[in-house]
Amino acid sequence: MRSEQVYRALVNIPNRFSLCQTTARATRRLHVLSTRTEDTTNLALDGISAGKYVDVLPLRDVILER
Repeated sequence: MRSEQVYRALVNIPNRFSLCQTTARATRRLHVLSTRTEDTTNLALDGISAGKYVDVLPLRDVILER
């Protein structure tokens, strides 16, 4: 279920807002028109859980540098 994927992804990105932004960006980059958006979102959440797309959100690094 997607809620389980979200909780697994929260381990790598504990801020829910950042998780939402990262998921949206990864989904946009991974999406293929011949597939369902839901499947691409699930793929993005699995990737975040595995630590693949944690650095997709560059704002996190900018905020930490200040």
